[in-house]
Amino acid sequence: MLDYLDLESDLDGEERLIRDTAREFVDEHVRPEIGEWFESGTSPDHLFEAMGELDFFAPTLSWGTLPGVSPRSYGLLMQELEAGDSGVRSMASVQGALVMSPIHEFGSEAQRERWLPDLAAGDAVGCFGLTEPEHGSDPASMETTAMPDGDGYRLSGTKTWITNAPIADVAVIWCKIDDGDAGTDDPVRGVLVDLDGDGVSEEQGESEPRQTDRSGGVETSEIDGKLSMRASSTGEIHLRDAWVPEDALLPGVEGMKGPLSCLTEARYGIAWGAVGAARDCFEAAREYATDREQFGGPIARFQLQQEKLAEMATRITTAQLLADRLATLKARGDLRPQQVSMAKRNNVRMAREVAQTAREILGGNGITTDYPPMRHAANMETVYTYEGTHDIHTLILGADLTGIDAFE
Repeated sequence: MLDYLDLESDLDGEERLIRDTAREFVDEHVRPEIGEWFESGTSPDHLFEAMGELDFFAPTLSWGTLPGVSPRSYGLLMQELEAGDSGVRSMASVQGALVMSPIHEFGSEAQRERWLPDLAAGDAVGCFGLTEPEHGSDPASMETTAMPDGDGYRLSGTKTWITNAPIADVAVIWCKIDDGDAGTDDPVRGVLVDLDGDGVSEEQGESEPRQTDRSGGVETSEIDGKLSMRASSTGEIHLRDAWVPEDALLPGVEGMKGPLSCLTEARYGIAWGAVGAARDCFEAAREYATDREQFGGPIARFQLQQEKLAEMATRITTAQLLADRLATLKARGDLRPQQVSMAKRNNVRMAREVAQTAREILGGNGITTDYPPMRHAANMETVYTYEGTHDIHTLILGADLTGIDAFE
């Protein structure tokens, strides 16, 4: 595997073990069937249990049986999973960084006890509801509300482009608490919505029980027609006066700090994961170029192909250095969100372009599912957009560098 500056020689025992375990998992459980899953648009939901057994979900957390591994170990895990497919990495990233992490960081002990063990084991699936049909890059303008109702709240609104939504058991829904006071800003809060309950959440005083299952105010639907991230379940969550008890609110955070801190965690994983996808494309192209013979010899002997391979290797190596530095900063508590934005922006753009170049080297064969570059290239169109578009991360960096916010 491409490691031109020999970064992996500095890995400790834990980091090597996690890298090798994830690589073996991908070789055994993902590579043999990923082309078929992608072509048919099938989400490999059956992998959740196996991934849970290997502690792939939120392994950096120290709670219960969660191992509390280092940021670099987690990055290597994301790298190897995305070398298999971006959809598989998203399964682990959403479950861990966007669902388990906010429950751990902002939830009550009762909420942790209720959800973290099942989520960690892969016995329950979580999703993260922030994006709305009319509010993507500007999540602070969300329209989903929670109105006080007895000893609970009624949620109304729609969340879209939600990974795992159609198969999820619990959703972390970010919404505004509407207290009816037009003169004040409605605070943003996180709410745990049980998507797989028995239809009765809790009695509201002496009134009838409120329903929170899919038939009682909460409905999830699959988004069809995707040309990217096809081996991943993506959907919408529709909330229509869905009642949840007061203790469904995450008590430890208020405001946009909650969802944005979760996104920073997820973007860190993406910065590493994109390297894995690009490396997989490079390895496929290098092998093809040395094996494929035209005009009396392998096409790797031609200067045009060597230039492409050299450029891809250089850009991947640069991205590896950037991700590795993030891990060092994160381990010592010095990592800033803007630094994560730089890495997400650079590394995903790199992977997008490397995938396209690798496809060129493979020629006509490169458009089939027999080889990974075309599939990675399609997936990168999603990764380039979600968790903050390339343009949004550009403006985040611009504001950090100049002190001038270009969002307004």
